[in-house]
Amino acid sequence: MKTLAAVLVETGRPLELAELEVPTLQAGQVLVDIAFSGVCHTQLLEARGYRGNDPFLPHCMGHEGSGRVIEVGPEVSKVKSGDEVVLSWIQGTGANVQSTIYKWNGRAVNAGAVTTFSRQSIISENRLTRLPAHVPTEAAALLGCAIPTGFGSVLNTAQARPGQSIAVFGVGGVGLCAVVAAAMVGCKPIIAVDVLAHKLELAKLAGATDIVMASSGDPLQAIRRLIPDGIDLAVEATGRPEVMVQALAAVRRRGGTSIVIGNARKGERLSLDPGEFNQGKRILGTWGGDSSPDIDFPRYAKLLVSSKLNLPALLGRIYSLESINEALEGLESGQVARPLIDMRLGAPC
Repeated sequence: MKTLAAVLVETGRPLELAELEVPTLQAGQVLVDIAFSGVCHTQLLEARGYRGNDPFLPHCMGHEGSGRVIEVGPEVSKVKSGDEVVLSWIQGTGANVQSTIYKWNGRAVNAGAVTTFSRQSIISENRLTRLPAHVPTEAAALLGCAIPTGFGSVLNTAQARPGQSIAVFGVGGVGLCAVVAAAMVGCKPIIAVDVLAHKLELAKLAGATDIVMASSGDPLQAIRRLIPDGIDLAVEATGRPEVMVQALAAVRRRGGTSIVIGNARKGERLSLDPGEFNQGKRILGTWGGDSSPDIDFPRYAKLLVSSKLNLPALLGRIYSLESINEALEGLESGQVARPLIDMRLGAPC
């Protein structure tokens, strides 16, 4: 069996489409027919070479998606053939099989425990969660990364409560999901901060009560005009160290909390004023929104369905696998908050 995949052959260069030979499933592995894949900023950093030396080239990419199980390998009990599933880089229960090697014209192509930029992929059992009922596969792809990271940063890491004030710095795919979660909780005000006007308009649709255009002035001054004593919570989703500093500065003394989500480029450093901590402020990191797939993905799916919010339509454009490089460019330019790859587009009849 062969599958069409977008392969990173060299960092800083476009991904290449390749017909890969699919190997026999090992114990703990599952073959999945991919329906949709999200395109994450982390993948963009990796493709552009901003995460440092890549020792695994050439390799498959993509770490959030949805699909249907084709076949299960030995010792797999979590899913069965025919199940609709969410694919995620966040580890759940089940076997943890770290790697797969495909063949491309006799050349080895590496793949990790989960890859989604392909029509069919071999996935480790612990990176799969059965898709809850009534969730479209398009939206389900976002349950693999954008939703658990954005929702989880608000619900799990920050443990936001109704009436708390919050600012989200950077309203791309993950940041918009954080805005949605804050609105569901009942935070108020919900302040969206970004440098692009169209993203701020999306944030208003997602539930932001106020917007701050960071490219036209000091965002801290704008936030303080709204909340003079500082906000309760800040979520940083840009990956820029200078914005991480702003997010901490924006929260109030004695209990204000800043959550850092964004991935910085390799080699960048964060410099903070120690006096911020003497004021009783906190800065927290998060690993996928501190989400547990088996517990939290069904919970997030229920929230998404009950909200009746068409999150994929809000986040951005749908591309074919053949247009993967265009999707990466749209994400990099900020024109698309969270591209989605529909594997049916351009697929052979």
